[in-house]
Amino acid sequence: MAARIPVLISRNPYEVIVGHDILRRAGEFISQVLPASRCALITDSNIAPLYAETVETSLEAAGFEVTTIIVPPGEPSKALGFIEDVCDQMIEAGLDRRSAVIALGGGVIGDLAGFVASIFYRGIPHVQIPTTVVAQVDSSLGGKTGVNSRKGKNLLGAFHQPSLVITDVNTLDTLPKREFNEGFGEIIKHAAIRDAAMLEDLLAETSPDLGELISRNVKIKARIVAEDEFERHGLRALLNFGHTIGHAIENAAGYGRYLHGEAISLGLVAAARISVKKADLSEESAEKIITALKAYNLPTSLPADITTDTLLAALSRDKKFESGAIRFVVVPELGEAFVSKDVTEEDLREAIESLR
Repeated sequence: MAARIPVLISRNPYEVIVGHDILRRAGEFISQVLPASRCALITDSNIAPLYAETVETSLEAAGFEVTTIIVPPGEPSKALGFIEDVCDQMIEAGLDRRSAVIALGGGVIGDLAGFVASIFYRGIPHVQIPTTVVAQVDSSLGGKTGVNSRKGKNLLGAFHQPSLVITDVNTLDTLPKREFNEGFGEIIKHAAIRDAAMLEDLLAETSPDLGELISRNVKIKARIVAEDEFERHGLRALLNFGHTIGHAIENAAGYGRYLHGEAISLGLVAAARISVKKADLSEESAEKIITALKAYNLPTSLPADITTDTLLAALSRDKKFESGAIRFVVVPELGEAFVSKDVTEEDLREAIESLR
């Protein structure tokens, strides 16, 4: 039985369908929201051998004409050169403004394919089929798409909401353990800002049901996105808890050294410590966040070769800064969060040093 979770944005609301063994029904689900047409199935060379044929067969049975485009796996594919190459392949295959994009993969594929959909013929519909924990609980919904600049992560992109998200929990069975664990960086973030009880469940001796856990996280993000689709009112910014320093670490370390959730784990540790200093979070609560990260083998200390000055330079280019002012998400208690303007560069430096 699949759960249907609405994302009630003001324009073009859509659903996230979460269930087990639903990949083979992708064409059926997509045909309910998009007319049969030519579509580009964009995936990577790790995912394609596992799931591309299942999705292709399902789409074709529903009347879609499928062009499959495969890119290399990993963060380096989130670059403008790959965007141009994918668009060229779509044009050569005869796709046009009546076509659609299907993103099959993790966060990199979701970001890349969503951005392609946002610019191809000035914008065509797209569907997200996330296959990693990070993508299923976070990046596949909300409409943020984009690629990396040489100057920072996700600095080039657009808001382009999907028409549908299809989340097959069974695709997580083929994830290597490291890639599975990194997704819990985002789950622990959600717990810290919106669901303190979920943090307790993650620390319990019995692991929570994975399907229910994914749905629980989707509901958290869906509610926040619905209230602040374009990150204009501050609420959606709460989803950046741990990401300010986390993205800087990702950038400074060189894409590939840390997986996204691993860099966010380090950012969460720093953000928890800043929250103790600037928002009166209890030491016990901060330690609970760190303990949860360690339970999923996520990093909590920073190597010496990633210097503090390098990270501060990367932070100065972060799109979460406005006119040079620092906007930093803090939690005064577990399950609550707000954007603080009281965090100083010295606070950031101290938090980074505390990771050593």
